[in-house]
Amino acid sequence: MADYDQPNTGASTAAAAAAAATATAAAQAAAQAQLKKVKKQKVLLMGKSGSGKSSMRSIIFSNYLARDTRRLGATIDIDLSHVKFLGNLTLNLWDCGGQEAFMENYLSQQRAHVFSNVGVLIYVFDIESRDVDRDLATYVNIISALVQYSREAKVFVLIHKMDLIQPMTREDVFDRRVALVRRKTAEAVAIVRKQKPELTGPSPPPPPGPGGAMAGSLPSPDSPIPDLEVSMQLFATSIWDQSLYKAWASIIHDLVPNLSVIETQLASLGVAIDADEILLFERTSFLVVSKWTSPEGESNPYGDRFERMSNILKAWKHTCSKFTGTPRNAEQFSDFEYKMGANFSMFVTKFTTNTYILVCMPPGEASSIAPS
Repeated sequence: MADYDQPNTGASTAAAAAAAATATAAAQAAAQAQLKKVKKQKVLLMGKSGSGKSSMRSIIFSNYLARDTRRLGATIDIDLSHVKFLGNLTLNLWDCGGQEAFMENYLSQQRAHVFSNVGVLIYVFDIESRDVDRDLATYVNIISALVQYSREAKVFVLIHKMDLIQPMTREDVFDRRVALVRRKTAEAVAIVRKQKPELTGPSPPPPPGPGGAMAGSLPSPDSPIPDLEVSMQLFATSIWDQSLYKAWASIIHDLVPNLSVIETQLASLGVAIDADEILLFERTSFLVVSKWTSPEGESNPYGDRFERMSNILKAWKHTCSKFTGTPRNAEQFSDFEYKMGANFSMFVTKFTTNTYILVCMPPGEASSIAPS
């Protein structure tokens, strides 16, 4: 019989397995690298000098009182800080000085350095500025640079120092400024689309689930330019009330990885303990990371109660620091419980290493599940 060469199936299988293992390892390495990037977000904080950028940053992340911000000086060039949030998320917060010379530098020599790989732009307008046209012209240039280098970045605009506007006209003043900013944003996007006609396709669909854009995707240099004037969020803010916490909680909400998982677990907990409402706070800033409300709790008429609780708990934390002599950044308490007869019962307790949880029980329910 003739001898025939038999294929070496063992060697082929081994080679295929080795190739598959190499591909898997490469995919895992790429996934880990992407996750690392997602967990390290570049946040630009920009606006005219004196608009209140550093003050709000100090109140939220450095536990300053509003009155203490008066001693803060003007930011020189870029003040870069790495803010740890929820343990595994680092905010690379670029507090950019708003003097005209610095702004020109950001838009020329440092343009690519400042506006590349941005996850979020927070732009602050001083509602009492006497040169609104100039402020808006600078804003248009900033948005154009952002769209050029980080077109998938989220944009938040804070109309700041609203406490200086009379309460009766505050809403009308804010609405008019919002309309103006949206129009100028559309102009900025149109400028870039004219310069780059190849990127004038439809905007990418919104990411599935809350926080999806920040939690699962990275900017693509070839993606179409989005309609920022539609997707951007605008807030009326002041360092003297809870409005600052509402704005910054919304900003952080889009940056938290796996937020949908947190919200699902929070809802399961709320149902299991028959709660009316649950709030999850970040330990240091007391920003609301997530919340759950029962169908009965939805009837609560106070829509600003979440940011009010952030403000109240932060103020109480400062009071504890004052009377105990401990640093403001230290952990001031572990548990807090409040009852009002049979009509109201709530407690706040340390939940994880990086969070506190507030639970509001329905009328008549004893808060026996509060830690002793």
